[in-house]
Amino acid sequence: MYEWERRIQTMVDQIDQSIQAGDDESLTLQVLADRLGYSEFHTTRKFKEIAGMSFREYLRQRKLAFALKEVRDGTKSILEIALDYGFSSHEAFTRAFKKAYGVPPGEYRNSPRPVVLRTKITPFDRYFLGLGEIGMIKSDSGIKVYFITIPAHKFLCVKNAESNGYWDFWQKQSKVLGQDYETVCGLLDSVKGKLDDRGGSEANCGSGQIMAYLNDLAGRLCDWGIPRVECWGARLPAGYRGAVPPGMTLMDIPEGEYVVFEHGPFDYEQENRTVEGKIEQAMREFDYGAAGCKLDTTPGRIMYFYYDPSQYFKYIRPIAR
Repeated sequence: MYEWERRIQTMVDQIDQSIQAGDDESLTLQVLADRLGYSEFHTTRKFKEIAGMSFREYLRQRKLAFALKEVRDGTKSILEIALDYGFSSHEAFTRAFKKAYGVPPGEYRNSPRPVVLRTKITPFDRYFLGLGEIGMIKSDSGIKVYFITIPAHKFLCVKNAESNGYWDFWQKQSKVLGQDYETVCGLLDSVKGKLDDRGGSEANCGSGQIMAYLNDLAGRLCDWGIPRVECWGARLPAGYRGAVPPGMTLMDIPEGEYVVFEHGPFDYEQENRTVEGKIEQAMREFDYGAAGCKLDTTPGRIMYFYYDPSQYFKYIRPIAR
């Protein structure tokens, strides 16, 4: 099964690359199946078994997700966008768009609101599957520690006061109606103006979605003895006035000082646990007193966790002077 999950991940990666490149010729099941070395029938069956939907349905949803962002942010006409993403006409695109998101593309362009996009699936994840690292290698760079001041902003998120870590967070959220991983990440992916959005299509990688830990007396005690509530969301400008989806919270985060523990780019499959251990050690050993500050445990202060192996692995922790 692991090998097939890896093969389906190859398909998923190729689908996104081909959509972004406008390469419809490589988006056929025949071409993708040939690359895997299996029949179309066998590939189709395995894709649905692992991805939870048919290849055709996944491709349709991903094309619409990319198209929605162009409708929202771009200047092309609706017809141009429709043709770019393989729709035969303005009408065909409008029907598909409205069926998926409940609003015609023209109306959405004039008044964007959160809708659930199909985020990129990740069927092969070494850590989720319990495979761990495939070998120990040394990171090219160590941990950087530096101070920053983050301006006032808003944080749109879902919260969980009982979870303990990323995987546990989403397992518990999956039991809350309308707050499962796909729904939450799909909604956040559609929100315009995220401060950390670099155009990525995966929840953790450049999409502007991050984990956060809110100091809150109602939360569980973390490893540092601080009661906290875990959150998943996106930072937005202080002046954001958009809609807040049901079940989400829009928090005002005042300007504040933070200390950053950051590791540079790394190989996810080979270094993830090693890098995580390095950062945790750096945070444990950091001498706040010698730096003229202390970790701020005041209720309402927030810690951010940024995770994108192609860019960095970093914690941003609140401090007080």
